[in-house]
Amino acid sequence: MGNKPTIAVSHLGCEKNRIDSEHMLGLLAKSGYGIDNTEELADYVIVNTCSFIESARRESVRTLVELAENQKKIIIAGCMAQHFQEELLAELPEAVALVGTGDYQNIVDIIERVEKGERVKAVSAEPTFIADENIPRYRTTTEGVAYLRVAEGCDYRCSFCIIPHLRGNQRSRTLESIVAEAQQLADQGVKELILISQITTNYGVDLYGEPKLAELLKALGKVDIPWIRIHYAYPTGLTDKVIEAIASTDNILPYLDLPLQHSHPEILKSMNRPWQGKVNDEIIERIKLALPESVMRTTFIVGFPGETEQHFQHLLQFVKRHQFDHVGVFTFSPEEGTKAYELSNQLPEEVKEERRNQLMEIQQPIAAMKNEAEIGKIVPVLIEQENPMTGELIGRSPRFAPEVDGLVYVKGSANLGEITPVRITSADVYDLYGETEIN
Repeated sequence: MGNKPTIAVSHLGCEKNRIDSEHMLGLLAKSGYGIDNTEELADYVIVNTCSFIESARRESVRTLVELAENQKKIIIAGCMAQHFQEELLAELPEAVALVGTGDYQNIVDIIERVEKGERVKAVSAEPTFIADENIPRYRTTTEGVAYLRVAEGCDYRCSFCIIPHLRGNQRSRTLESIVAEAQQLADQGVKELILISQITTNYGVDLYGEPKLAELLKALGKVDIPWIRIHYAYPTGLTDKVIEAIASTDNILPYLDLPLQHSHPEILKSMNRPWQGKVNDEIIERIKLALPESVMRTTFIVGFPGETEQHFQHLLQFVKRHQFDHVGVFTFSPEEGTKAYELSNQLPEEVKEERRNQLMEIQQPIAAMKNEAEIGKIVPVLIEQENPMTGELIGRSPRFAPEVDGLVYVKGSANLGEITPVRITSADVYDLYGETEIN
């Protein structure tokens, strides 16, 4: 047979995409394929693409074109492969295969077919697959961190979002499967586990007939991983039962990523965000009362079709009132195939940008104040990097999630991949600075 080809993976997009990439790498490594971190040296490059919004598609296309110009054999995977099948095959002759969002588990068979000269299109019309703890995985995160997918797909139909079209309806893993994978990751030395799905608070509805996030959190409390973080908690799913499970389970961080998207009921109704407009204020106040140490991150969309100055001012006041720790702001991107694409009253790009800038100007002093409140405290920090030039360590405290929040810059000595106490000495808008307590 001769030597098997080497494979590189270019990962784009969200952390759900990252897990797909990790499973593809795991399956290939198990089957004897060489994994090369250098795209220039690999025989094939798998580009795991994002197609959520226009800017993400542009990045995916730019990556594909650069590889094509370098005459690399490309396997296009992920959301763009699911979204633009025929267009990609027609426009990129260098693409030897397409792999849909529900087909990555077949990557070894796909490459074997490509090696025999076939141009493979492996894209299920309706994605139904979700990997479990038995599918090999080659982690690409830092040593101490892992993402754990509890469900795939989404049953909601927000008017701006194309995700259900790209990833299918929600399908949850069993509670036992998730706990088994968490234990595997604990055995590998993982210190921080990040639970992800499209709407994590809806975990289990499709499988058990009701949400089971509270039960899952309590079961994960028995796994020896110090930090477990929840991403994408739809606000209406933060029931008293879920909040109590967070409060009473030692290793569940009181960090909540709430994708609120807006504050005004009229805009939320136009976004088709189920039941959300009436309950945002009440839920946030309830969280603050039940979890006084909670850290809240949220994201907003500005410039949604029909968003008036009055709607926008409502959002500004909402952000001032609730004092979120972290806020991400996106300008509305009209995506073909979504209901919001067809709405009248589309706003000019310059209005969207101006509103984004205004909202960030409101948030920045709030973020700075929240960080400054950490000065003088001794906080646990997961050490993830070391600057080889200065010896300075870089990590994160529980208030910072990877990629999206700030960092802690640390002077002193500590081991990579371990959690160490750090005295915070200064802060800025996004980051903290400190010294290890270990002499």
